[in-house]
Amino acid sequence: MPALYLGHGAPPLLDDPVWSGQLAALARDLPRPRAVLIVSAHWESAPVSLTASGAPLVYDFGGFDRKYYEMTYQTPDATWLAAQVAASMPTSEPVHQHASRGLDHGAWVPLRIMYPEADVPVVQMSLPTHDPERLLALGARLRGLRDEGVLIIGSGFLTHGLPFLRDFRIDATPPGWSTEFDAWAGEALARGDVDTLADYARRAPGMPYAHPTVEHYSPLFVTLGAATDASTPGEQVIDGFWMGLSKRSLQVA
Repeated sequence: MPALYLGHGAPPLLDDPVWSGQLAALARDLPRPRAVLIVSAHWESAPVSLTASGAPLVYDFGGFDRKYYEMTYQTPDATWLAAQVAASMPTSEPVHQHASRGLDHGAWVPLRIMYPEADVPVVQMSLPTHDPERLLALGARLRGLRDEGVLIIGSGFLTHGLPFLRDFRIDATPPGWSTEFDAWAGEALARGDVDTLADYARRAPGMPYAHPTVEHYSPLFVTLGAATDASTPGEQVIDGFWMGLSKRSLQVA
């Protein structure tokens, strides 16, 4: 299986025919996964923590239509995958199996589009740090799961300057800080330049507006770490903007 870095969008993504169509087409082009392991920007917790199979969804958003709070996404039991994730971690990286936490919207919104039948087992893993080197190492420890048919997904948003948006239409003109950061990251990804991507705080244009906090950028490094060779450029499978934010997404072999 490949590994992905996806922009996950807010719940209204489910009603956007353009981006949801792109995600659905991406899923159709992928091999059928045995399971999904997803790291979302919306669960920052150390030590590494894993969701509980069968737990209710986390509706970690506000101000949207009531229908989004009534959605469900019940996937098959994935206890076996949680056990394999835990076994892949060294003693220096303990794993906490959460008893009651389900998938948050950074996981279930894109997965509801990609696998609408909810027939693929899913485990969500917390984001334990924002240090690119540690996240690359974490992804590398998970790499072997790909050989067992597990699709590894880092779920974030390549730009996420929500406090600085003024136009919340889906087709809003993206701000300069968003287009600049997107172009910089796209060029670095095309070169396989992990060092530049990791040095975003010093090198990236558009900062700190593109990422006033970095949790939506950090999952990229889990994906790159899970690649066979992080320095080999992956395929940028989705680009463009949504509400002015970059939805650029990456697939690595």
